[in-house]
Amino acid sequence: MAKTNTTQSPAARDIGIVVAAPSKACQDQLCPFHGHLKVRGQQFVGKVVSNKMTGTVVVEKEHARYLSKFERYERRTSRYAVHSPPCIAPKIGDEVRIMECRPISKTVSFVVVENKGGGAA
Repeated sequence: MAKTNTTQSPAARDIGIVVAAPSKACQDQLCPFHGHLKVRGQQFVGKVVSNKMTGTVVVEKEHARYLSKFERYERRTSRYAVHSPPCIAPKIGDEVRIMECRPISKTVSFVVVENKGGGAA
């Protein structure tokens, strides 16, 4: 039986959280929807600040830390190297939901599961 190219995307698998599946399909084995990567643990929303690496983006998350001496909060940021499946393809400035997965490389232990948009054109 010969393989045929179909324009219809195969069904994305259920990853266990309530997010919309990407509209296009990909062949990435490290995609939680179309590959074999399982997600677990932490999930949060951040902003993409760099997409210069192949298949990886840098996501920045802002949080507030209380300083009891001054009775005020300070803003802090955390930066995460995150795997970006080709079917999601976030751009700089996009707000994305990321979720923890097994370690993919030395610095990458998170994967993008939803692109909320909002990036600069």
